[in-house]
Amino acid sequence: MRAKRVAMTELRAVFEALGYGDVRTLLGSGNVVFVASRARATAPMAEAIETAVAARTGVSARVTLVPATDFAAIVAENPLAAIATDPARLLVAVYRDAAIATALEPLARDVRAPDVLVVGKRAAYLWCPGGALSGAWETMGKRHGDAATSRNWTTMLKLQALLRESGAG
Repeated sequence: MRAKRVAMTELRAVFEALGYGDVRTLLGSGNVVFVASRARATAPMAEAIETAVAARTGVSARVTLVPATDFAAIVAENPLAAIATDPARLLVAVYRDAAIATALEPLARDVRAPDVLVVGKRAAYLWCPGGALSGAWETMGKRHGDAATSRNWTTMLKLQALLRESGAG
């Protein structure tokens, strides 16, 4: 099955039409940095964005909103930074709902070396030195479904830079 693809210009236009400011996208990743207000990200905001994206592009996708302060904490709290030598093989699953952490904890105990999974309060961190197609990555995806969104460490750092450029991070 082909991945859901939306042109970043279309995605920016959706956010701008919803009234968000300083909208920035990261390459073709589907990641968007924007200024909403001082209010915390809420489920109704995510649902409104999902609806608007589907209406404009025909693509249905789950949206995970992460306030800049939470994003900075996820990056700062990375427990695997010292052992992960390739940022493309360090994966971060940011929770849409913190309850998913409980579902991932048993998996963290069962992950086989050389893979390492650490479940945090905002995100799970998976080091896959043999590649992102490891058994742990596949199992984690099945456990969290769309209750989390995953990015590699390279993308996380690029998003953090976008947040800083926007003055949010």
